[in-house]
Amino acid sequence: MHLVETMAYAGERPWHGLGSRLAPQQPIDTWKCQAGMDWKIEEAEVRYVAGNDATGAIHSYPEQKVLYRSDTRKPLSVVSKRFQVVQPGQILEFYRDLTANAGFELESAGVLREGRKFWALARTGQSTTLKGRDKVDGYLLLATACDGTLATTAQFTSVRVVCNNTLSIALGNASGAIKVPHRSHFDPDAVKRQLGVTVSSWDGFVARVKALVERPVDPDSADGLLRRVLTYSRLDGKATVVNEQAMASVRSLYEGGGRGALMASSRGTAWGLLNSVTEFIDHHRRARTEDHRREAAWFGPGAQIKQRAWDEVMKLVA
Repeated sequence: MHLVETMAYAGERPWHGLGSRLAPQQPIDTWKCQAGMDWKIEEAEVRYVAGNDATGAIHSYPEQKVLYRSDTRKPLSVVSKRFQVVQPGQILEFYRDLTANAGFELESAGVLREGRKFWALARTGQSTTLKGRDKVDGYLLLATACDGTLATTAQFTSVRVVCNNTLSIALGNASGAIKVPHRSHFDPDAVKRQLGVTVSSWDGFVARVKALVERPVDPDSADGLLRRVLTYSRLDGKATVVNEQAMASVRSLYEGGGRGALMASSRGTAWGLLNSVTEFIDHHRRARTEDHRREAAWFGPGAQIKQRAWDEVMKLVA
């Protein structure tokens, strides 16, 4: 079963082959319609029937509210009455001035989990090429959920073109994401100010990536780094275990099996080692479907592993 409910994209066909293909530079309103984001989240108070038959009295529960879709009336979640909804349309509206005035271009947008989660991804227009062939483009991802599983999250991301690997870009010394919890009002202008939608974070990222390209890594060091990154906690929570299966997969990607692994920028370098982890997370890690894998790579456990890998390779060039 696909997590993707509806989706639109411009450019390359996305990871699962679904969605409506749009010509480049379509207006925001076209994106809303084609991505299935032209509905609203409505609210209603929670009511329940006390008693076992049709004569039971109806009571309300004022501490909670039901969120449901305006188009289908299907329920989405039950949340605290303090929960502040971000609408699907607001996610795309965030990009209206960026696409009109700042050179951004929407590349994909859509709805996951029957409407509980939605996102938009745009190219920033920033790009770099490593060792003459290895192109990396800058993106901005904005996503939210109405079921409590994700704060509204704005995230600079890089995409390595040769293998479509995604990697979060750290903003200064902080993590690369700006998160607005649903107990707070989502103010797009404030988020943009916080992001500093400028070249500054991209330039810093490029400088770090170029340092990784120039940093050779011997096999023993690579093995040690992967053992620190590719771990999982035991069910009893008492120990962390190295994921040997993941280790074998990532090692084979690094040693030449990965897309772009034999490029001059990657072969035997810290950049190549990082990309062996990101390719594994984005394209090979076990998951029920491609959608589940991509969702985990963007927002869940996969994203956390990629962050650990980034932190570890950064130590090599510190």
